[in-house]
Amino acid sequence: MNCRHRFVGATTIAVALAAFAPLAAVEVKPAVRLDAIKRAQVWEPTDIPSKDLAAGPARKDAFKTGDTIVCEYIAKKMTGRSPKFTCVIPPDDEVKVKFGRDNGEVYGEVAATRLLWAVGFGADAMYPVKVLCRKCPPQLGGVPNGRLDELLFDPTAVERKMPGHDITTKDQEGWSWAELDQVSEAAGGAPLAHRDALKLLAALIQHTDSKSEQQRLACLDKEWKGDAPCGRSFMLINDLGLTFGEANALNRTSTGAVNFEHWSRLPVWRDKTGCVANLSGSISGTLEYPRISEEGRTFLAGLLTQLSDKQLDDLFQTARVYLRPRAPNTRESVSATVPEWREAFKKKRDEIVNRRCDVPATSKR
Repeated sequence: MNCRHRFVGATTIAVALAAFAPLAAVEVKPAVRLDAIKRAQVWEPTDIPSKDLAAGPARKDAFKTGDTIVCEYIAKKMTGRSPKFTCVIPPDDEVKVKFGRDNGEVYGEVAATRLLWAVGFGADAMYPVKVLCRKCPPQLGGVPNGRLDELLFDPTAVERKMPGHDITTKDQEGWSWAELDQVSEAAGGAPLAHRDALKLLAALIQHTDSKSEQQRLACLDKEWKGDAPCGRSFMLINDLGLTFGEANALNRTSTGAVNFEHWSRLPVWRDKTGCVANLSGSISGTLEYPRISEEGRTFLAGLLTQLSDKQLDDLFQTARVYLRPRAPNTRESVSATVPEWREAFKKKRDEIVNRRCDVPATSKR
């Protein structure tokens, strides 16, 4: 299959992504949300060989790798266990900052978001920078830097959300992986090949924290207010910090976030034959050992094989995996090299390319 095939609906989505900034969340009735899921896309055509994985997504609000940004802390409740805070780049540019050398999500989210972006799946943009935070609480652990009210945080990853209105209801945010199967190609939604490719890619990177809040349903219609069906809905993974390790029941960062020893040894497939992806479930997760169709396997293989060795090196170099011990929380303090990460990735890619699924799915659903 030619993975650069241009689908009209997805091309429209690509234009929309480049045209406007993140938009406000919209609370809708459950029926409107279900309709958006039914007709959602998960992938957009892209020129994979041309992607600059060192620079990342080219947006007006992008940051250059390694730049120092200056912002002012604001007290805002943050969800999740990963060290993070919110600050404002003057005059009113609010950003989320994940930080900490021992925080595996700082590295994992950069690597995972750039990988998904490079091959055409939706993802927020994460930029590896230094953050000079004014008025940040000392207990956050930054390094004093010149002014009494300044703390320097390095390494960090700063988030830019993928454009679109978040679609929520009064009682529900995000989507579960079971709901991905409610997408209907017949109704204009993503084909099975795209949906199963996303599941397989989630297993490849070991997306362990797969509760509903970690996936996002977005409407790409700029003027959409929720009072009518969304014309261009999109489903993406919202938080990719706990990746490139091994999925685990309690979503422990030491195991689940950039753990080379675990990730490199873990097979892509659960069994020697068949197409059940090797992703164990977490207590909060909604994706566990997904069964992959031949269409999905073939589609993802076609995407991943377009990535060059240089792109893979850029991916892991920019994510700064060399700052993370190859087996966190053990006596092993040596880091895996970028070439080691690249070769581990290629081995997993080969497992996908060389597998044949037992019973190809032929019906649309």
